[in-house]
Amino acid sequence: MYGPIQFAGYLALVLTPVVLLGSALLSLPEPSLDTAVVRTTIGLQAVLVLAAAVAVVRERKRVVDGWHVDGPTAGSVALTLGFDEGDAVDALAVAAGGVVTYAISVAAGLGPVLASALVGLAVGLVAPRVAVPAYCGSFVGMASPAVFSLEGVALAGTVAGLGFVATAESFDGVGGKLGTIALCGCLGAVALTGLEYGSPSPPAWELVGVVVPVAVAGAVATVFLSLRLELGAVVGSGLVGVLAGVGFPLLLPGVGETLAAVAFCASFVGMSSAKRLSVGHVAVAGGVSGLVYLAVTPAVTGAGGKLGTIAFVSCIAVIGALACYKGTIERLR
Repeated sequence: MYGPIQFAGYLALVLTPVVLLGSALLSLPEPSLDTAVVRTTIGLQAVLVLAAAVAVVRERKRVVDGWHVDGPTAGSVALTLGFDEGDAVDALAVAAGGVVTYAISVAAGLGPVLASALVGLAVGLVAPRVAVPAYCGSFVGMASPAVFSLEGVALAGTVAGLGFVATAESFDGVGGKLGTIALCGCLGAVALTGLEYGSPSPPAWELVGVVVPVAVAGAVATVFLSLRLELGAVVGSGLVGVLAGVGFPLLLPGVGETLAAVAFCASFVGMSSAKRLSVGHVAVAGGVSGLVYLAVTPAVTGAGGKLGTIAFVSCIAVIGALACYKGTIERLR
């Protein structure tokens, strides 16, 4: 991958969470209606942004400052994009994953969580070569039929497919990256077609006591399945999604669908590589994802990839906080 494409991918991964968090703030109820909700959401976002900013800057130094352009001669204005056949296969797998997941979710009536998890589990076991891009596309397919038609999902999947190729070298191994690419595709489709998001609902902070533990469990369970049992990140996350998507609605009809979404969201945190986050840090990031899930409830309603972006925000916030902690310790020595 070469400079301009690399830089565009980096920007997409940085700006998509900004859009999600900004949309959540703009969709908050009037302060006079629920001051506690507004203060809690704004306070959490402020902490997240400060911590995540550190990780974003470090990633820029690691990847973007080293970007290069290969050309026929030094100083040539011609830019080699560097796409190859493998990139084309990946992009198509993203688009196909979105369409298939949307069909399963809507036509088969399984719902977005179970549909995406089943697609991830299936491709992870049957077609590992395209498991990662197809799983990325499945998050596009989680879009609500109230907002996206099948054609809209296909467009969003195409945009996300290009994003998948462009982001190959940015934030590698950070959980939630695939969902962020998917949300970027949905945001792009909305911008191109003029679609309107669904009506926002206020954050349900009264559920925080159950949401956070479920999120921690979902993240840690994914690490156990993917690393300890060596099933791989896609299969591990897919298994957690299937179990949560079936189990929670049956056991807890009132809040089961919400908890299934929380567990599936946290499973993306658990997809982080060991080089990025240890198991303990994954547990922390999982808990953070539960808080972020509640905070961004009103944002971009109906778009696919929202859960993954929540996981991505949580992971880079923890990575940034760890970097600050290590830097402070080193300065004190």
